[in-house]
Amino acid sequence: MSKKNGKKLVIVESPAKAKTINKILGTDYKVTASVGHIIDLPKNKLGIDIEKEFRPHYTAISGKGDVIKQLKTDADRAGEVLLAMDPDREGEAIAFHVADTIKDVNNKIQRIEFNEITKPAVLKALDMPREIDMDRVQAQQARRVLDRIVGYMVSPVLWSTIFRGLSAGRVQSVALRLICEREEEIRAFKPVEYWSIVADLETPSEEKFTAKLVKIGKETLDPNKFRIGNEGEAQAHYNQLQKEKFEVSQVKRDKVRKKPSAPFITSTLQQDAARRFSMTTSRVMSNAQKLYEGIDLGDKGEIGLITYMRTDSTRISDEAIKSVREYITNTYGVDYLPKEAAVYKSKKSAQDAHEAIRPTYITPDYEPAKLKKFLTPDQFKIYDLIWKRFVACQLKPAVADRMRIEITAGDYLFRASGEVITFQGFLLVYQPPQEEKKNKEDEPGETNPENLPKKIDKGDILTLLELIMKQHFTKPPPRFSESALVKTLDNLGIGRPSTYAQIISTLLHRKYIEKEKRALAPTELGMTVNLLLVNNFPNIFNVEFTANMEDELDEIESHKSSYLDTVSGFYDQFKGTLDEVNDKIQDIKQSLQKASGVDCDTCGKPMVIRWGRNGQFLACSGFPDCKTTKPLEEQAPTQETDEVCEKCGSKMVIKRGRYGEFMACSRYPECKNTKPIPTGVACPEDGCGGQIVQRQSRKGKIFYSCSEYPKCKFAIWNRPVARACPQCSYPILEEKTNRNDGFFLYCSQCKYKEVKENVA
Repeated sequence: MSKKNGKKLVIVESPAKAKTINKILGTDYKVTASVGHIIDLPKNKLGIDIEKEFRPHYTAISGKGDVIKQLKTDADRAGEVLLAMDPDREGEAIAFHVADTIKDVNNKIQRIEFNEITKPAVLKALDMPREIDMDRVQAQQARRVLDRIVGYMVSPVLWSTIFRGLSAGRVQSVALRLICEREEEIRAFKPVEYWSIVADLETPSEEKFTAKLVKIGKETLDPNKFRIGNEGEAQAHYNQLQKEKFEVSQVKRDKVRKKPSAPFITSTLQQDAARRFSMTTSRVMSNAQKLYEGIDLGDKGEIGLITYMRTDSTRISDEAIKSVREYITNTYGVDYLPKEAAVYKSKKSAQDAHEAIRPTYITPDYEPAKLKKFLTPDQFKIYDLIWKRFVACQLKPAVADRMRIEITAGDYLFRASGEVITFQGFLLVYQPPQEEKKNKEDEPGETNPENLPKKIDKGDILTLLELIMKQHFTKPPPRFSESALVKTLDNLGIGRPSTYAQIISTLLHRKYIEKEKRALAPTELGMTVNLLLVNNFPNIFNVEFTANMEDELDEIESHKSSYLDTVSGFYDQFKGTLDEVNDKIQDIKQSLQKASGVDCDTCGKPMVIRWGRNGQFLACSGFPDCKTTKPLEEQAPTQETDEVCEKCGSKMVIKRGRYGEFMACSRYPECKNTKPIPTGVACPEDGCGGQIVQRQSRKGKIFYSCSEYPKCKFAIWNRPVARACPQCSYPILEEKTNRNDGFFLYCSQCKYKEVKENVA
């Protein structure tokens, strides 16, 4: 018979979070962690009874036996159990599964929820316990089941036609499609020549400035519509302009207000941090997670510094508004405080389950500069960015004097414009990042406001000092950066805040895409996988269908739809398509093969290019009668890096040799310096100080070892991740993948496994 200890048991997901909350609640409570999910769909089968209303069959996750046993023991001894998982659908699902696991030993179970790990927020949550929200649980279960159906049933199509081990995902594959379609646009793009003309002018008061030709007759110049198409046309206009009188036709002066941006949501935080700090989305979220769960601030103890970082809502609590307005008044003065607090509308698709991302405490004691000594460099960057964006969102707009001058010269119109900030407003705290330009040509834009004339009026006759003609070519759309892809996914309503980083990580891990100078480029494998999926599952892997499915999941949560209706509606359409595809597997496989122009050395038949686990290779078209194969001889292009050669100072590039990829000096053969590819992860061995680098064995298998070899013999087969294990605090985790779990993080020391559900 169990002995109740009278304490209330609080169960959270993360040990780090448990540690922070335990200090808040004191000795009347015991706080423990489930360490993420404790049950999942089984590894070796679909785990969904399609004939019985798509009922999932959950099993305990491998390695979670001890965690489950301890949860039951703690629940048995406690007077009451409070489930305090993250305030989102996945957190609700984890809470439900934990409750279902421990209900036999303690049925006094309630759910509590807080958006920030602070004493006031946690104590308020204790006063407002509730039942588990089964609509949220059903919405999360629908997502999990849909992802399992797609991954489990479509991936074998890839195995049968390309090679075993590939994966398809409901949302992941749509993100891949966007990247591949952008690449196709780039490859198909043909640059078009055009010319610009600018005029250096002087006013009657002898002030000089530059104006750009923007219109000829009734035609506005635009590289994508009407343009000066060649040097001959440009020269004709140049000659005519030399004869014209340049007269000021309009001088427009006005004041413009520049409003601050809304506080961060998950997608905008990822975008801003990527632009400013070149951080990957995974790195941004990892550091934000630590700031949310709690940082040791010395005498203050463990403090959660930001609110929950997976959100699509720009809502701000009344308490936070009051705090930030008081902070602004005391720090910047009443001149910077608007009469009323700014309110920001969330997107229609937002779940609005919790607040925007903001600091938990907005007081001078918690200013980023004062906490810097307690934070890692990355944590400081993210905290500082969140702090400034939030404070700025409640400051007055900036004010600028804008000036636009229009000059006519016969049928030609020139324009010069610019603005000068006269009141800093929110810009005093937060400077918006530079937007990623889609197709910005190297031609003059706005005139530098410092160079605009101060004394100029309509009717002034200007002196033409010089005309400058310049040749340009239209440019293709750029590849997606991580931040641009996140913005596009968010705008299209594909995925949810918790999924963006993992989608990109999975595509990189699967080698469907690769990074080239911060841009995401599809590999040939990625292009092949995308081609197969789009051609054969056009109604499943498309933007509109995937976005609509997100809306349907939202409707389950809001009780407007049901789990069964949503899943069965998807499956009915999906299964018909899948059956058609499985009937033509051999035709699909045949269509993916390419002629090589090489004859087989054994039987003389033509050889074809096929895919294998290690890339493309040559195989005899007479297979299976002739099984001759040989490597595909093709020179992979070198890839530039940001690394500098320590011997000569030149750029290092990535090359492929007999034993795989390596870094080499771009000045080869003058400089023959080479080295392994760094991962950016420090060696976990005590006192080593080395970095983990990528190497390749003589059998062609990639592994990772310490740069200080043979002094340090640390080596692993899986790619390392610079993130401490939440269970045993070992300095690194490893990226692993298998058929059942897909992509997951793994600790080699304590066997902790973090399965990512939402990577589909």
